[in-house]
Amino acid sequence: MNLCKTDDEIELMKLSNRLVTDVLAEVAKLIRPGVTTKRLDSVAEEFIRSHHGIPGFLGYSGFPNTLCTSINFEVVHGIPSNTELVDGDIISVDCGVVLNGYYGDCAYTFVVGEISEEVKKLLKVTKECLFIGAAKAIVGNRIGDISFAVQQHAESNGYSVVREMVGHGVGKKLHEKPEVANYGKKGTGMKLPKNLTICIEPMINMGVKSIIQGKDGWTVRTSDRKPSAHFELPVAVKEGSPLFLSSFQEIEAVLNIK
Repeated sequence: MNLCKTDDEIELMKLSNRLVTDVLAEVAKLIRPGVTTKRLDSVAEEFIRSHHGIPGFLGYSGFPNTLCTSINFEVVHGIPSNTELVDGDIISVDCGVVLNGYYGDCAYTFVVGEISEEVKKLLKVTKECLFIGAAKAIVGNRIGDISFAVQQHAESNGYSVVREMVGHGVGKKLHEKPEVANYGKKGTGMKLPKNLTICIEPMINMGVKSIIQGKDGWTVRTSDRKPSAHFELPVAVKEGSPLFLSSFQEIEAVLNIK
């Protein structure tokens, strides 16, 4: 597998990843108390197919839905259901698509109604971890530089970093090499070459770092049932600064976040 993409491939990946964030922007319009995660999933699948994409998660290793919807103390891989969102929830929505043979993969943690200042800070810091880590995705650095940056920012704010779930390469496959952990040491791991495409996705817990697998075989939860936040964007490694293959701009326009 060629982990480093051509410039033409990167342009195609921008399209697939833009579709993902457009899906998440559609989902953002619906997030409010009383809406079920199954409704979010249905809208997402319809939107993807109407824009000539294929849901990237549906059927992947047996996953039954288009979206991963993880509420409050669910970290990742939550299965959409008839569960209704309630005021004060947070929900991580992770989405993947295939377009023109390339995967897009992004995640955003949304607020339902009014949440506490304590949880607002968790979301703020987790999103900061993503961009602080991504800033290290430049030619000549190493994977560990990204990992260390994420871990340092999270832990300096009093949060813990999930160890078992990591970011990853992305391209013609959803999960390519290398793994991109959210903890580690500077100067370690694979040296980052130009046009390596990776997803950086901090999963940060308010409480302890340990997690448990749900009985459904998919949903991952914090062991202490304290909230967890998750944000994800894909980048291409470049000289000097990374190239983001998508952004949260469309999502945050819907949410009126400036």
